[in-house]
Amino acid sequence: MGASKRLEAGITRNDREMADGRTIRYYDTQGQARNIADQRPVEEQPGIGELRLDPLVNEWVVMAAHRQGRIFLPPKELCPLCATHADLLTEIPESDYEVVVFDNRSPSLRPPLGDWALPDLVGPDTDAGTSAGKCEVICFTADHGQSFKDLTPARVRVLIEAWQDRVRELSKESFIEHIAPFENRGEEIGVTLAHPHGQIYAYSYLPPRVEKMLKAASDFNSKTGKNLFDEVVAREIRDEERIVARNSEWIAFVPYAARYPFEIHVAPLKPVADLAELSVEQSDAFPEVALEVMKRLDGVFGIEMAYIAAWHQAPVRVGRDLLRLHWQITSVRRAPGKLKYLAGSESAMGAFIMDMKPEQSAGQLRDVKI
Repeated sequence: MGASKRLEAGITRNDREMADGRTIRYYDTQGQARNIADQRPVEEQPGIGELRLDPLVNEWVVMAAHRQGRIFLPPKELCPLCATHADLLTEIPESDYEVVVFDNRSPSLRPPLGDWALPDLVGPDTDAGTSAGKCEVICFTADHGQSFKDLTPARVRVLIEAWQDRVRELSKESFIEHIAPFENRGEEIGVTLAHPHGQIYAYSYLPPRVEKMLKAASDFNSKTGKNLFDEVVAREIRDEERIVARNSEWIAFVPYAARYPFEIHVAPLKPVADLAELSVEQSDAFPEVALEVMKRLDGVFGIEMAYIAAWHQAPVRVGRDLLRLHWQITSVRRAPGKLKYLAGSESAMGAFIMDMKPEQSAGQLRDVKI
């Protein structure tokens, strides 16, 4: 038997050990016992990867060659994220589940052994390091055929509680600097497993976008004494025309300078630094706006939209008063059968060019009947 913990909203977390020593965490609302053991043979886990510095931009790159052999788009009957059944032993030993989080079988980042620190930056002579961190998989439902938008509000409430719980726990690790839960959906953006799930990456360094956001927020605060993201949300409320959905605690809008054909930011109206700081009231109100946004996104063209839905939040140890929690959903689909490719300007130069105005996509999202 593993550990058990009571969370908010009547949710219980039960931890169990998998056959190879990894941990699986069940988040339940019905008092399930979770006693079934992992019957698979023990397999050796991959070693920790390498961390190399690109000195031209001072950005860390993770080398994780072992991930080349991971499973790729298996049929439903072989899906490793479904519950275990008579014909298949999966990552989840139980025959059913609500929400589960388990350590990734092929992680890009792994907990280091002993003391760990980033190598000193000295240009091309910077030493290689080990890719310290943690990668976890979060499954939203045992139903292989569903998507986020098909979840019940009660299930989304379990999901956000699980996200909060993982942020609290991962933030205690001395080698973790930033935590990023995200979901990829659709083959167009590289999904390798079709089951509704997301991932949680806990980095031992600040990812490039976080560093840029932190610098912009810090500069703005130094000049004005105000919080940059709070001012962004205030402008969207004043302008109104890019707002997609709203309730008592959350607002969803297409940003003024959106980079993708469909891009939605979902933010709490009372700002917080990260998921762990959300109040019970904010967590309770999240499912309503989250499900509306996802249904509007799929309703624009009447087809499932490929998207990346990523939580942006303050780093674990710096910028806690500068960066704000928000959920960013981006889709590369600009029309049925047409994608926005990140070509020369975007991929090579990092300079985005949009051929439709954010106000147009916001209007299309608002016009969806749900």
